[in-house]
Amino acid sequence: MRSVNPELLLAVPGVMDTDTRSLVLVGFLTLIVPILFISALSGPEHDRVNEFYTAGRRLPPLRGALVLSGAYLSAASVLGTTGSVAVWGYDGLFIALCTVLSLGVLLLLAAPLRERGSYTLGDTFALRAPGPAVRIAVAVVTLSACVPYLVVQLSGAGATTAMLLGLSGPGAAQTAIVMIGALVVCATAFGGMRGTLALQVIKTVVLLCMALAVTAVLLHRFHWSTDALIDAAGQGSGRPAAYMRPGLRFAGSSGPQGTLDFLGLMITIVLGVACMPHVATQLNAAPDAAAARRTVRHTVSVVGVFCLTTAVMGFAAAALIGAPAILAADPGGNSSLLLLTGELAGGSSVGMGGAFLVVLVSSAVFLTTLAVVASITLAAAGAVAHDLYTHVLRRGRTTEGREVAAARWASAGVGALSIALAVWVQGWNVGFLSALALAVAASCLLPALVYSLFWRGYTRSGLLWTLYGGLFCAIGLQISGPVFSGTPLALFPDWHLNWFPLQTVALVSMPVAFLLGRLGSAVGRRRTPAVVERVRV
Repeated sequence: MRSVNPELLLAVPGVMDTDTRSLVLVGFLTLIVPILFISALSGPEHDRVNEFYTAGRRLPPLRGALVLSGAYLSAASVLGTTGSVAVWGYDGLFIALCTVLSLGVLLLLAAPLRERGSYTLGDTFALRAPGPAVRIAVAVVTLSACVPYLVVQLSGAGATTAMLLGLSGPGAAQTAIVMIGALVVCATAFGGMRGTLALQVIKTVVLLCMALAVTAVLLHRFHWSTDALIDAAGQGSGRPAAYMRPGLRFAGSSGPQGTLDFLGLMITIVLGVACMPHVATQLNAAPDAAAARRTVRHTVSVVGVFCLTTAVMGFAAAALIGAPAILAADPGGNSSLLLLTGELAGGSSVGMGGAFLVVLVSSAVFLTTLAVVASITLAAAGAVAHDLYTHVLRRGRTTEGREVAAARWASAGVGALSIALAVWVQGWNVGFLSALALAVAASCLLPALVYSLFWRGYTRSGLLWTLYGGLFCAIGLQISGPVFSGTPLALFPDWHLNWFPLQTVALVSMPVAFLLGRLGSAVGRRRTPAVVERVRV
C-alpha cells in the first residue's frame, strides 16, 4: 500500500473549503472519540488471562462474524481493492473475489483450530511439539507477519488522515501516525480482547453502512444500470478494450511471468490472509468448534456483501474520476475511494448531505485502521507475553496478573516499534511490507497448521523446519524480487538486488515450506519417536 500524496489529492476536483473541513472534522471527532472510550472501558474487570486474550470465550456466532469481518477487512482491503478494481478492472475483481475465497480456507481450519487453540498460535503448535524451541519459532514468525502489516496500516492511515484534515507534507502524516498508534496502543492495553471486540463490531457496522450508502448513491447516479456503470468505467480507465480482460494488472511483465505473478498474487491473498495471526487467533473467542465454524460461515456473507460494494465503488471511481487521475494521485490506486467521496460530496460546494458522506467515509476508513491495528497488536503482544515471557522465560511459573501486565507492556512495545518504523518509512512505497507479511503467513503458518492439524506423523523437527525454512525462503525471495529493488515502484528503486523475477513469492516459498516439513519430520522420526499429541481436558 503506497501512501497517498496529499498535495496531488488536493489538486483534483473534490477539494473542500475550510468551513466544510471544519464541519467534517467536528463530525469525525464526535463519532470517533466515544467509540474509543467504549473500546477502552470495555476491558476485563479482572486481570485474568482468559478474559484478556479471548474475552471469556463467550462470543456468539453472529456477533463473532462482525468481529471476524472487522479483523479481516483491513485498510488495504478497503482502499486497495477499490483502487484495484478502478485501475485494473477484471484483475481487480479477482482480487476482491480472492478476499472472499480465503474465508473458505479459514472455514476448513476453523473447527480444529478452535479445538486445539488456547490463546496464541504457539499453544496450538505446542500440543504437537511442546517445548521452548517451538514457542520461540512461532513467536518469531508471528512478529515477522504482524509488525510489517502494522507498519503498512499505520503508514497508510497517517497519510489518509492528514489528507482528510486538510494537512500536507510528511510531518503532518507522521504526526497522524503517532496519534493513531498511541490511540490503538491505549485501546489494546486497557481493553484487551473485550475492547478489541467492541471496536471490531462498531467498525464493521460503520463500514457496511458506508459501503451500502455510497453504492446506493452511485447506482442511483447511473440509473441502477450496472452495464452503464461498467461501460463508463471502461472509458474512464483509458484502456476500454483491455479493462474487462485478464492480464492488465501485470501487463508490463513479459511472457509467462505476468501469468505467474497474477497466480501468485491470488494464492498469496487466498492463503495468506486466512492464516494471519490476528485472524486465526480470533476464533479462540468462540465458545466451541461448532460456533467457530458458524462464525466463519456468517463472515462469508458479510465480507461477500462488502466485496460486491467494493466492485461497484471501484467501477464508479474509474468512471467518475478516471484511472489516470487516480494513478497520478497515488500509483497504488489507494486514493480512489477518497477521490470518489469528494466527487460525490460535490467538490468545494459541499452541502450537509455531502459533509455527512465525507464524515461517514472518513470515519469508516479511520475505524478500519484502528480495529485492524488493535487486533494485530493484540496477536503480537500475545506471542511476546504468553509464548516468550510465560512459557520460555518463566517456564510457566507466573501468575495471571503478571502475564496480563506483560501483555500490556508487550502491546506498548510492539506499538512503539511499529509507530517508529511507520514514521521512518513514511512516503516510501510500503507495498513490499504488505506482500512480505502475507507471504510469511502463507509460507510458514499455513503449512505448519495443515501438518499439525491433519498429519499425525508431523514431528518437532518438521515443525521447526517448516517455520524457519518458510520464513527465510519468503524473506529472501521477497528481498531478491522487483518489489524490493530495481523497479520504479520498488521500495528501493535505485538498488539492484532483483535476481528473482516474480513480484509474489508464495508460489515458490510455500511449496518449499511443505517440503521442508516432510523432510524435517522424516529426520526427526529417525532421531526420536514422533511426539504423540496430548489430549486436552
